Amino acid sequence: MADTTVTKVDSKHSPSGKLGQKYLATGKSMAMRLWDESGDSGKEEAVSRDYETIGYVIEGAAELEIEGQTIKLTEGDSWVVPKGASHTYRVGGHFKAVEATHPPAHVHGRDE
Repeated sequence: MADTTVTKVDSKHSPSGKLGQKYLATGKSMAMRLWDESGDSGKEEAVSRDYETIGYVIEGAAELEIEGQTIKLTEGDSWVVPKGASHTYRVGGHFKAVEATHPPAHVHGRDE
């Protein structure tokens, strides 16, 4: 029998992670999160994660440093961070983006 579970998440009431992300809908094999940041985040230390991330910029701009490349992300851009890729983000000003992760980033503390 097919899974007929429907999930709706109201982001006004979503839990937030330690890094400021809001957790949105989560399925068995993927999850969404919202980043809504203001100010200058500076350059963080590069990390590698055990999940794949795809994202879409809703507002603002950021720089993604990934495996020795710097990619400027602006409104309307989308990106992919492959599983295991060394990367960091730098946000200057306001930045709002949604990401999907596979498998879900927040399961077992993967994104903290």
